[in-house]
Amino acid sequence: MSYPRKLKITVPCSSSNIGPGFDVLGVTLSLYLTLTIQILPKYSNDNKTNFNEDIKLSYSGEGSSHVSLSTSQNLITKTALYVLASNNIHGFPSPMIIHVDNEIPFGRGLGSSGAAVVAGVILGDVAGNLGLTSDRLLDYCLMIERHPDNVTAALMGGFIASYLRELDPKDIEAPVIPHSETLGDGTTANETAVEESIPIVPKGIGHYIKLNWAKEIKAITIIPQFEIATATARSVLPLSYERQDVVFNLQRLAVLTTALSQSPPDADLIFQAMQDKVHQPYRMELVPGLSEILSSVNPKTHPGLLGICLSGAGPTILALAINNFDLIADTITKALKRKRDTQVIVKTLDVVDKGAQVIELTDNSQS
Repeated sequence: MSYPRKLKITVPCSSSNIGPGFDVLGVTLSLYLTLTIQILPKYSNDNKTNFNEDIKLSYSGEGSSHVSLSTSQNLITKTALYVLASNNIHGFPSPMIIHVDNEIPFGRGLGSSGAAVVAGVILGDVAGNLGLTSDRLLDYCLMIERHPDNVTAALMGGFIASYLRELDPKDIEAPVIPHSETLGDGTTANETAVEESIPIVPKGIGHYIKLNWAKEIKAITIIPQFEIATATARSVLPLSYERQDVVFNLQRLAVLTTALSQSPPDADLIFQAMQDKVHQPYRMELVPGLSEILSSVNPKTHPGLLGICLSGAGPTILALAINNFDLIADTITKALKRKRDTQVIVKTLDVVDKGAQVIELTDNSQS
């Protein structure tokens, strides 16, 4: 293999939960985290095996003003080190130049930490020449990010339903496993450097199925310019639920996964099937205006609309639609601004079938 080796890793953003699909459904959208990497030759006059001090990391785009550029603290490189250590490679085995360009806003419910975990796992695989399969890459992702909906969608692409195999607590509580939950400022809850003693990563942790998605359905993302930390969004959820609320979600989830695949889409069927009683009612206080939006904006008032829900834990609101995108976005934006005077960014995104990709670059390739 000739050096320097140049590669590009692209990871799409994802929206999770999708109405009643709490911690189950994820869909891949057309915003990307991109790593451009040069793997440089090892020094010929040295038996050095750990090149952590020879990693040049730079970052542009969303989060660039406050993301850590330390390889032991940045979630992407820290995850890569964890993957390497799990395969008895203690440190980056070659000098590298890594530039990260990020389009995915932090703490908005669009899978920024999930994309970083996926990118880090792939970086570890590439840096160590490990040749991991996509299912094995998913195992590493799920050791770090215990909610499978975002990372599975980002890695595999498309509209995904997933679940986790239950693990022994000792397998998932090791202090050397990087922590992916954002604190709301682009940092993570665990900034401890990866140690050399790493537990063996179990196989077959995550199971998933790709679902069909009607090609005419686009995702309008209405993104308020404030963050909700993952830990905060989880803290408002109850520890137990009434049986009727669980049944409510299960009934709609069973319908929704097929309804979103049908063409032409049935707006009334999808709108009703996207109702939720498991997480959105408890997160209303975190996104002022959400209650009004869910109760007043529907396919009858806004033709072309199919359904509305929080994207992940929010504050981004996801509106699925087949047309009338600007009118739908404008109505939701105005409702949000009436409750909280904040800037709102709107992006109408495609659902993309491809997940994370690794592309070998030549000198003539576009980076």
